[in-house]
Amino acid sequence: MKKTIEVSDITKKYKNPVAELVEAACGYSSHIDLECDGKNINAKSLMGVMAFGLKKGMVINISTEGDDCELALEGISEFLSA
Repeated sequence: MKKTIEVSDITKKYKNPVAELVEAACGYSSHIDLECDGKNINAKSLMGVMAFGLKKGMVINISTEGDDCELALEGISEFLSA
């Protein structure tokens, strides 16, 4: 499943958004990819998410594949855009 979202100011909502995003992603069995400007990373990789450089206003594509892909897509979308 795929969805495109714009990242909100996650630094205001979360104390450590990178670690909390990885923790949230690891709560799903599905594989979760984030893609923007030619960069494609695994959302369960702390180093990958750190290198990705999430910031407010980024438009990213979220892709999920697996048993709970719909839940994962909605959960990660909500995390990044709420």
